[in-house]
Order: sequence, then structure tokens, then C-alpha cells
Amino acid sequence: MHQVAVVAMDDVLPFELSIPGLVFPWVRLADGETAYQVRICAERERVRTGSMELVVPWGLAELEHADTVIVPGMSPWRAPFPAAILDALRAASARGARIASICTGVFVLAQAGLLGGRRATTHWSTSVELAERYPNIQVDPDVLFVDEGQILSSAGSAAGIDLCLHLIRRDYGAAAAAAAARWAVVPMERGADHSPLLQHAPPQSDASLAPLLRWMEEHLDRPLLVDELARHASVSTRTLNRRFREQTGTTPLQWLLITRIRRAQQFLETTDLSVEQIALQVGFASATTFRDRFSRSVGTNPTAYRRGFSEGREMKRAR
Repeated sequence: MHQVAVVAMDDVLPFELSIPGLVFPWVRLADGETAYQVRICAERERVRTGSMELVVPWGLAELEHADTVIVPGMSPWRAPFPAAILDALRAASARGARIASICTGVFVLAQAGLLGGRRATTHWSTSVELAERYPNIQVDPDVLFVDEGQILSSAGSAAGIDLCLHLIRRDYGAAAAAAAARWAVVPMERGADHSPLLQHAPPQSDASLAPLLRWMEEHLDRPLLVDELARHASVSTRTLNRRFREQTGTTPLQWLLITRIRRAQQFLETTDLSVEQIALQVGFASATTFRDRFSRSVGTNPTAYRRGFSEGREMKRAR
């Protein structure tokens, strides 16, 4: 049986703490036995949250033989975190356990030193802080989760469900993950009604990128390259990349991709333009490339996305 240890500490978010127990127990092996055993673990027996006090049945020793360790988010999420928890996570990682975070739990993994040189995600509102505090982490704030093999991370609270379903798919296949999603009454794949709702903090630096970002948005149909962006901003490419990381938490090309996808979403929601026309309008060389990028970013293809919004409009008119 696959052992899942969920780490609880003071200020843990109860919903995120409960997600693994919501999803994993629904997976059954061929003989009908439960595929996963989920255990809530903590340094102390009692853990405080904002609205309650929890009695935790298992200690950190459970991490010594867990196959997967999950760290839910906390509020507040700022370090320092308990040394015993950091040490237990490092030991679990060193022996090959799979380590995952939900939302701001990624800050615990970062302080434990498990994310250096890796790609990771967190809630969009904390992504800039994560990038600033840990510049050796490649922060991607615009995905539901990041799978780096042994280390995984997910975005906001509900994205923890997507992450757990992904882990089930990795362990036992798509059919098992779909069955778990049905039992838990959650979507197996995010469609139009479940796409991430993302915002970005405005640039804070005196050397604001705001004028360049506006110019980029006005020229999405062009094949913009980093060298051209740097020339337009009258800075070196190195300075441009640094300012983008500081002010947006991502790279120029990643920001451009995200903005193109969002513009495409607007076209799909509000116009009758074909997918091919939209691909050209937002700067993709081909409809095939556009469909692939859109599906990876939003979790569904452009046609299904448009259908979801069309159905929503029909339902509103019928009321």
C-alpha cells in the first residue's frame, strides 16, 4: 500500500490539509483494497489553525517510511519553519520519497533546500515573493501544478486536488485517477469553467516595466524576441530578464505566452473568429502550435473552452 504522509504545522489551512484525504482513499486496487493510506503527521500532537485546534494522531516519524509526503499551505506562510519538519523533509527526500506542496506549502520546501534549480509554482499572489526570496527557483505562477519528478508543487488551494489526481495518474493510470475524481465529485480535467483565475501584482520597481508590457500587449501578433524587447526598453537583455523576474516573477517570453493565451481566451469568449484566425491574432505561427500551448496552459482545447462559455451564455438567457 502506498503511504502518504501529510505534514501539519501551526497555521495550516484546514481545507488544504484535508485534500489528500479527500482524493486518495477512493483509489482501489484490483482486489478491491485501498491503494493509498493517508496519515496526518505533525511535530506535536496539537496543531493550531486560525479557526480550530487539531489533534494529530501521527508524528514526524511517519515521514521515515512514507512513499509520498505532502506539505499543505499555511497562513501566514513566512519562514522560519520548525527545524524538525525541515529535517524530516530533507531526510525523506534524500531516501527518495516523493515530496509535494500545496499552495504556500512550497515555501517550506524552499526553506528545506529542496527546490534549488527546479521549477515550482504557488498561489499567484505569493509567486513574486517566492521568486524574490529564492532566486534559484524557476517560479511559474501560471500553471495548476509543476511536476519535477521527485518534487512537485501546486498553485492555489483547489489546485491541490489537481495535483493529487495527477499523482494517482502517475501511480495507477488515468482510469484510476478518473474513478477517484468521480467518487470525490471533482473535475478530472479543468475545462472552461475551471481555468485558473490569475492576477499579477503591478510592477514596484522605479524602473517600471509597465510601458514595455503595454507595448507588448499592443503587438501580440508579432514574433517578439527578447533582443527586440530589450532594444525597445533601452536596456541589455540581461537587465531586461532581471527586471522581469523582479517585477513579474517570470521571464519575458513566459509573460508573453501567458498574455497571448489570455488574449485568445477573450477572443474565444466574445467573438466568432475561427481558431486559425485567433492563432494569428495572438502571434502563434500555426493553429497546431496554438492548440497545443492553449491546452497545456488552460487544461482544455480552444474549441471546448469556447463551447463552455457558449453554454454558459445559453443558460443565462434561459433563466
